[in-house]
Amino acid sequence: MPELPEVETIRRGISPAMTQASVDEIIIRQSKLRYPVPSHLAKELTGARILSVRRRAKYLIIPTTANKSLIIHLGMSGKLSITSHASPQKKHDHIDLILNNGTLIRYNDPRRFGFWQWESDPEQLGYIARLGPEPTPEAFFLEEFMAQLARRKAAIKQVIMDNQVVVGVGNIYANESLFAAGISPKRSACSLSADEVHKLHQAIIRVISKAVDVGGTTLKDFYSADGSPGYFAQELMVYGRLNAPCMVCQTPIEAIVLGQRRSFYCPNCQQ
Repeated sequence: MPELPEVETIRRGISPAMTQASVDEIIIRQSKLRYPVPSHLAKELTGARILSVRRRAKYLIIPTTANKSLIIHLGMSGKLSITSHASPQKKHDHIDLILNNGTLIRYNDPRRFGFWQWESDPEQLGYIARLGPEPTPEAFFLEEFMAQLARRKAAIKQVIMDNQVVVGVGNIYANESLFAAGISPKRSACSLSADEVHKLHQAIIRVISKAVDVGGTTLKDFYSADGSPGYFAQELMVYGRLNAPCMVCQTPIEAIVLGQRRSFYCPNCQQ
């Protein structure tokens, strides 16, 4: 599933071509996504100018001169790519967005868990309004994070994957952040000391920032808008490395299941 770094990579890839361009045509081949594509989208979006391409957590928010915003979520397997008009249509190419500058943005989604919505005030939508802070120094405050953890008895890995605590810490980045902070994923959130919370806070910011810088993580099927892979897979210290030696202490990496997700950790480095 594309996580925050992968969605940010796609945003950066499509934004220069989309910003200030007008929509000449939108071709909807398959409207049955997680939520049905609005029947009036093509009529209202055609001719509108795109003002910007923003991201909130894993949602792309694209305001337009039609006084509405296009909201795109990639779901489990969605991809947005800049492609040639001559590029042959593939099986799961559900939507084409054709711009007046000649750009064609194509949406492919084999599982159809993503969605395209058309809203007047996206910030007031429940699934966006409930989101926690972005994992950046400007938005993710240590004091608030510390207060959140102090109230939670659940395993720390599950807590930092809660989008109401901080957005964008998916399974890969939760594993890597906890390793960087030296904290076992099994620990109760409220058991962390102030020093441990500070280390984890900094690790989350650092890991997500690094992943964005290198274009996200390509494990199976993630590619950026121009078709290039993400290189954070080369930085992984624990995720997917069951029984491999820890890169710090050589202890074999172990794995447990927390919240139905596999959690990788070094039993020596992470206490």
